[in-house]
Amino acid sequence: MIRRPPRSTPLYSSAASDVYKRQDLCDVKRAVLVQHRGQYDNTYLLKCAERFPGRFSVVGMIDISCIDAPATLEKWSTQGITGLRLDASSRSPGKNQFTVWEKASDLGLVISCSGTTEEFASSEFKGLVAQYQDMNIIIEHMAGAKPDTKSSCSIFAEALELSKYPNTYIKIGGLGEIISRPKVLNSTLVFPHSSPLIKIAIEAFGSHRVMWGSDYPPVSGREGYNNALIGVTDSIQFLPSEEIEGIMGKNADNLFNFTS
Repeated sequence: MIRRPPRSTPLYSSAASDVYKRQDLCDVKRAVLVQHRGQYDNTYLLKCAERFPGRFSVVGMIDISCIDAPATLEKWSTQGITGLRLDASSRSPGKNQFTVWEKASDLGLVISCSGTTEEFASSEFKGLVAQYQDMNIIIEHMAGAKPDTKSSCSIFAEALELSKYPNTYIKIGGLGEIISRPKVLNSTLVFPHSSPLIKIAIEAFGSHRVMWGSDYPPVSGREGYNNALIGVTDSIQFLPSEEIEGIMGKNADNLFNFTS
């Protein structure tokens, strides 16, 4: 059974700015715009946030290989980004490989971190997170889980050990990221089952440190924006309603300090 989220629930996504049209269709009130890899000019996303006050928060990117990366990050922070997207393997040149991580921490930015399950499970990355426990870090895309990731996967379990650090969050994308896409897309797409990985991640981090991300626009090539929203909402019906509302919006609301 498909359940439409209650209209009073604020929902969030990682998206490009034109997602506001899909937001309106799906009753999504606000979104975090996360810059895509390889793009270091965050002007467009900031203009989107300016055009729709209170609707978007911006997670930008910078080229950390540049010697002036810390100054560049401070400039973008002054212009309005609320977070920085880094790879788990992102390191600065020079003696201090964590210059940009430290600058982001000083600026109070949220880190949205992409990477593979192996990278998130590594002792090196866990050491980095332990070093910057005053900085909130979001583990993107269910810690790199894929359709062939099994619930018994030891590497995935090791990646979820990041949950022991209270400054870490994990993002659940659409089911199409962790369940094989049906060969035939019916007009009303329903996945044949949910994924046990979702419950495992929630049990590890606690529902208050889990949030939904649409992965728009790539999600359009899988199940689509609305199906990503509905699929995850249906998959967490085992939780109390207030915890569902947290995952589908309020946790991001608190983390990114959205204003109503």
